[in-house]
Amino acid sequence: MVSIHQPPSVLIDLGIVYDAQGLKGHIKVRPYSSDPIALLGCNEAFLQSQVDQAKPNIYRVLSAKAHSGFVVMLLDGIHDRDAALALKGMTVLLPRNAFPTPEQGAYYWIDLIGCEVYNEQGMRLGKIEDMAEFGAHPVMKIGSEFVPFVSAIVKSVDLKSTKWPLGRVVVDWQPNWSQ
Repeated sequence: MVSIHQPPSVLIDLGIVYDAQGLKGHIKVRPYSSDPIALLGCNEAFLQSQVDQAKPNIYRVLSAKAHSGFVVMLLDGIHDRDAALALKGMTVLLPRNAFPTPEQGAYYWIDLIGCEVYNEQGMRLGKIEDMAEFGAHPVMKIGSEFVPFVSAIVKSVDLKSTKWPLGRVVVDWQPNWSQ
């Protein structure tokens, strides 16, 4: 564990310590994303008990690699299987600013949640409450509607404008099309 300091104000829950891996202190993290790029590139991770929700402990990440749908990590101060097993069930969190910059036209779901959604006619459809993957493509949950997050429907995404502090998404969509 690295030195104690205040965790960042925005920590994102990216996975859970599923088990120990091997005898030398590696942990096996089950990521919540099919593409755990942030976990694979992080220098430090915050682990928090799901039971008591106490202040998370910060660990320097010595190595991280993808293996069979998991991320296998070695954390500073975790030197054997027993120490790794003691972390089983802990939530793995990272500061949002530790995420790599997404490619042009790609977005982290956490950044889209809360964005205001308008159709091309200027009608406010609501806020993105959640994002999910249902087979062929991701969908946005806006109120009781599920709107595909695909280029044919999503016309623009603005996450940086001061006019829209939580972001704005414009879609080619009308209320109740999904019903």
